[in-house]
Amino acid sequence: MHTNEPIKTEAAPSTQSSRALTPPMRLMRQYELVERVKAYDPGVNEDLLNRAYVFSMQAHGTQTRASGDLFFTHPLDVAGILTEMKLDSTTIATALLHDTVEDTLVSLEDINKQFGPSVARLVDGVTKLSRIELQTDQAKQAENFRKLVVAMSEDIRVLLIKLADRLHNMRTLQYLKSAEKRRRIARETLDIYAPLAQRIGIEKMQEELEDLAFTELNPDARDSILARLNFLRNEGGALAQRIQKELKELLFDSEIEASVEGREKAPYSIWRKMQRKNVGFEQLSDIMAFRIIVETTDQCYQVLGTIHSHYHVIPGRFKDYISTPKPNQYQSLHTGILGPEQQRIEIQIRTKEMHEIAELGVAAHWAYKHDEAPRTDGLQYRWLRELLDIVEHAQKPEEFLENTKLELFQDQVFCFSPKGDLIALPNGATPVDFAYAIHGRVGDACVGAKVNGRMVPLRTILRNGDQVEIVTQKGSTPSAAWERFVVTGKAKSCIRRFIRTQQRTENILIGKQLLEKICKQENVEFSDKIFETIANKFQASTTEDLYALVGASMQQPREVFNAAYPDHRPKQPERTAEKLLAIKQKAATFAKNLAPATLKGLLPGMQVHYARCCHPLPGDNIVGIVATGRGVTIHTRDCVTLETFIKCPERWIDVGWNDDKGKIEPMVGRLDVTLINQPNSLAAMTSIIGKNDGNIFNMKITNRTPEFIDLIVDVEVRDLRHLTIIVAALRAHPSVNSVDRTKGR
Repeated sequence: MHTNEPIKTEAAPSTQSSRALTPPMRLMRQYELVERVKAYDPGVNEDLLNRAYVFSMQAHGTQTRASGDLFFTHPLDVAGILTEMKLDSTTIATALLHDTVEDTLVSLEDINKQFGPSVARLVDGVTKLSRIELQTDQAKQAENFRKLVVAMSEDIRVLLIKLADRLHNMRTLQYLKSAEKRRRIARETLDIYAPLAQRIGIEKMQEELEDLAFTELNPDARDSILARLNFLRNEGGALAQRIQKELKELLFDSEIEASVEGREKAPYSIWRKMQRKNVGFEQLSDIMAFRIIVETTDQCYQVLGTIHSHYHVIPGRFKDYISTPKPNQYQSLHTGILGPEQQRIEIQIRTKEMHEIAELGVAAHWAYKHDEAPRTDGLQYRWLRELLDIVEHAQKPEEFLENTKLELFQDQVFCFSPKGDLIALPNGATPVDFAYAIHGRVGDACVGAKVNGRMVPLRTILRNGDQVEIVTQKGSTPSAAWERFVVTGKAKSCIRRFIRTQQRTENILIGKQLLEKICKQENVEFSDKIFETIANKFQASTTEDLYALVGASMQQPREVFNAAYPDHRPKQPERTAEKLLAIKQKAATFAKNLAPATLKGLLPGMQVHYARCCHPLPGDNIVGIVATGRGVTIHTRDCVTLETFIKCPERWIDVGWNDDKGKIEPMVGRLDVTLINQPNSLAAMTSIIGKNDGNIFNMKITNRTPEFIDLIVDVEVRDLRHLTIIVAALRAHPSVNSVDRTKGR
């Protein structure tokens, strides 16, 4: 019998009590649970609920949690949470039974026999993979989540039960003694379960999960925000009530029947927005929001017109989620105004049904659609289909978990296909992300994109409302360079899958050629069959696997050859004078410095290298990084590589450029250039660089499409000002789509 994480049953204190799904305060009796369900579902299956209640209580027996409460209180409280969401009898019964297979001697066959295949399937979907042995905690977490994704794609109620389970565990998290375990659970909640609640539109649950996790992970920040909110309440007195009253009077005078509710933004939501926009608390305009709830959609727009005609509108703050709903079916009108008493406030306008969906998400379908059974499979949701694609393409559990977090944990932009289909993508998404969101095959065959009717580079960042048309070409394949700018988990997993397949093919070819070369040198006939017989010695299943290991430098070709021909006596290598000279020349070229140092702040005789990731130039703000045996490497202060040295402050030294202008030898500046793919565009670029006294040191084409050519261009210049002049001249030419200095590569 397994012991689940011991957690108490009482609710953890939460300032979001007005939005929280309040847990029961005492042990709920059998008849009370049935009455709860019967209150919203007259067709409740009382026999199923009664049997599940008794079965779970007997199965868990005297098991207890860290608080000393009976373990049975946990599944009972999870069932209570789901009754507040007005879910069906099968789901409530599953909640009562969800831990029996994992934490008692009950088997899945027992559940199937006692309660039928529907309940058994749901219980199996929620059950963790606690009995599997994996190498790392992260791998175990990934495998558990992989199973959950597959299960909820078959029945979305699995996710609802799992979220209720996680919510109750978070409410009672403080009873876990291990601080490390509490933080791990809170981080997992913030990274995976709160975004999942957001994806299916359960705003109440999302906000409470975020707040509980925020309390554990960053209590100081949360307390600071709560203190600021309390100060605003005390400073403004009854400001919210006065604003609410004025809005009600305005709507009454306009003969619109509506209810007006005021609400504060949740602490974690405030914190996340401050981090994302890099602004202070005082700069946020939607800390105070008001909801206006009406009967019909027409009244929503009528209210909007009344509000906009009476108050000043804050530019850029209007969003129409009624005509264009979010993927989780959320509908509402959002607008920002300079409202009553000159306060910057946000107003949300929606119907009662829209409000129900906003509060409960997919669970709202069970709440008000009793005439027909709601669709329970998860494949109706695009985001869930994309998670399944990641499951299919990910090579390792950790990679799946990483790509899943990318898919879930980002704010969204909404774009349209030429047919008007809405595609939701994370902020920072590109046309390549859009292509893979449509279908994996569309992404693989993508060669170009039109945004709002104009051809753009594939790395262009999409904005809300963009119409995107993907240009495909039969036989085209993904570029490895795409992985540097795509942001969705699905795009990354598909590109990595292709790269792995391509690399394996190349490694097989290289490995075979290396072994053929050794056989030729040793005057031995090459044979696939001979290497097949020794493949298992190197943990390879087939000859191709063995060649791939050799090609990837994971096995030395000479060792593989010696294993295949153990009795062969190797020839002594010939070292001619020409070969020795070539080796010396290669070593001398490798050790050569870029240029003499013209720096201040260094000790005499220190060896200096200029970083090739950011290519610092005189005029740049620079910093030195000390490496034992290699002297000092000079980086620009905004170089992304410096992040790897944050924990080693002792290796940083302050350096600067000397003022000996005119004596510094030419140095290399690196540019990312995108040219329009047309005759003479490359010639125009080189001519501009030459006319401005620049010298092309190196040039590489990184990507080519029918419309654009992406290049990395290394230019010898005197200093930063010289490079800036060249960049300005390039940007002025019509053949150059974009040019920027490389910040780190």
